Amino acid sequence: MTTVVTALAPGTRRGFELLLVVLSVGISTAAYALVGLTLGGQLPARLVAVSGGLLGLGLLLHVVVRVVAPYADPVMIPIALLINGLGLVMIHRLDLAKDPVTSLAVRQLGFTALGVVTAAVVLVVLRDHRRLRARTYTAMVAGLVLLLLPLVPGIGRTVNGATIWIDLGVTTFQPAELGKIAVVVFFAGYLVVARDTLSLVGPKVLWLRLPRARDLGPILVAWVASVGILVFERDLGTSLLFFGIFVAMLYVATERVSWIVIGLGLFAGGCVVAWRLFSHVQRRVDVWLDPFDPERIEARGGSYQVVQALYGMADGGLLGTGLGRGSPEIVPFAESDFIVAALGEELGLAGLFGIFLLYAILVQRGIRTAIGVRDGFGKLLACGLSFAVAMQVFVVAGGVTRVIPLTGLTMPFLAYGGSSLLGSWVVVALLLRISDLARRPDLPETRPPSLPADDARTQALRPA
Repeated sequence: MTTVVTALAPGTRRGFELLLVVLSVGISTAAYALVGLTLGGQLPARLVAVSGGLLGLGLLLHVVVRVVAPYADPVMIPIALLINGLGLVMIHRLDLAKDPVTSLAVRQLGFTALGVVTAAVVLVVLRDHRRLRARTYTAMVAGLVLLLLPLVPGIGRTVNGATIWIDLGVTTFQPAELGKIAVVVFFAGYLVVARDTLSLVGPKVLWLRLPRARDLGPILVAWVASVGILVFERDLGTSLLFFGIFVAMLYVATERVSWIVIGLGLFAGGCVVAWRLFSHVQRRVDVWLDPFDPERIEARGGSYQVVQALYGMADGGLLGTGLGRGSPEIVPFAESDFIVAALGEELGLAGLFGIFLLYAILVQRGIRTAIGVRDGFGKLLACGLSFAVAMQVFVVAGGVTRVIPLTGLTMPFLAYGGSSLLGSWVVVALLLRISDLARRPDLPETRPPSLPADDARTQALRPA
């Protein structure tokens, strides 16, 4: 008797994703309703519209993924949707406390729709992430143009001392949110080709194998570019993010600790120079070191915002005051720069840890995608995008809690603003596309005709 064994293809887990999408929207809807009941004694008038809109957007992206990327990671969309929904809830809560007529929450839902639709378009148009490798230097030019666009006279706008916005007539836009994605694509394309050169053994100093002097060019260029952003745009956050992403991807590509040491040394040196030369950096460092100085609290652009946020989080304690029962509205820009403090006051330390855990899972799924994908470019791209999210969360939360000076970045998915939401959803779309090829059981070993062959190290990384 002959037994025939057939290979069983793994499931796509799209049904599990659908369940998580509904659960995510359900949690956001319950929190939205709770805010209305606490502050007004009745359900919010826009409850059905907001919850229905959020559910519709989640289902739209789910259907698109089911059709064009059926093996994509099933957890990323629900987590991003839940974080987005919780941000929407807090923005609605601040609306009711400040100006119930002008609803930033409705505008935020519109920004969410723009981000989700853009993510869907990226998934439909980009059927193979490896095609981006052929656009490495195009991505470099696009990234630099987007980062420098606010400096163009006539369209650049300075807000709160930072020149990071451009005027589109009906609204303003922060091009660095898309610029960082283009820069990550360039870094991945460049490093997958140059990593063997950058990994060559150089002189040994103490316990470190340093790279050759001729190979220091790329990291010096990245350092100069990041310092330039800091000097001309006064954007400490983007400068830190730009340089940090490059150093992290450089380490992933070469596996050499010496690059981390060199990167940290250059970063420390740049911080000292910026602190000594630029008054806006000095002010932020002074606020970080001693925010409770009465003169700094009263000064324009001083520490009032930081102090109120710290008092609010202290009032929230471990379990929080409860949604609608705190006073986060007294913190300037609580819906954007300091939304972490607002959530910390009303959800407490436990609630903040829960939100940070959602971010950690999202980043972990991105790193897992990087491990599973079979081409070197995809590995570096997924790592770079995941690290960009992780570093942005750390920088924002660290600034609000005084671990590091304030930088001006916004919390991905959580804070109010169309630029940040658009960039964050595009990052999720790219990670979904990479994860689809990483998890696909019938992934062809042939590459697209327009792509160069993988190098020897990439071939060695392929699973047997």
